[in-house]
Amino acid sequence: MAENIYPEFARMLKRADKERLLGQRGIVLWMYGLSGSGKSTLANALERRLHAEGRFTQILDGDNIRTGLNRNLGFSDEDRAENIRRIAEVAKLFLHAGVVTLTSFITPRRGLRSAAREIVGADDFIEVYVRAPYEVCAGRDPKGLYAKAEKGGVAQFTGRDSAFEEPEPGDGALVVDTAARDLATCVEQLYAIVAPRIALP
Repeated sequence: MAENIYPEFARMLKRADKERLLGQRGIVLWMYGLSGSGKSTLANALERRLHAEGRFTQILDGDNIRTGLNRNLGFSDEDRAENIRRIAEVAKLFLHAGVVTLTSFITPRRGLRSAAREIVGADDFIEVYVRAPYEVCAGRDPKGLYAKAEKGGVAQFTGRDSAFEEPEPGDGALVVDTAARDLATCVEQLYAIVAPRIALP
């Protein structure tokens, strides 16, 4: 029961201690977009670039998380909200360990992104919309999900059966357009945002 839980923080090493050890600041780069938009591809490419520079990173990827931590969740509105809540809490743990944390989740609704930002903390949360139109993602279809969805084989498929809400101008999201730009250009766009944020003063 909640009244019998006593969080232990005061005696723990502080985030700044861990960041000094790693020589970097932790951040959470929250990448979202339709399936096939390029989120995982970007996360992996950016991680390799940062790793080559000696940065300590961790990717949290949607499909990977759903095979372990969140394997009991489906795609109802309630399960999507719980999926994002758990991921944000895990990202926050990595953040406070000084890790550059790259996430890759569809996160289709603005409310879900706001909830993730609130958990992580706005100062450490970089929101990135990986934009590609439904038709472009369907043409790529790296997992065969779009073809399967067209045949009715995927319930509540985002962009088709379940709505995807693009960010509004006031949301402060960085937009990376993978339909208009090649991978190298998109990675450079992300790197230009991340590099100064993770450098210690």
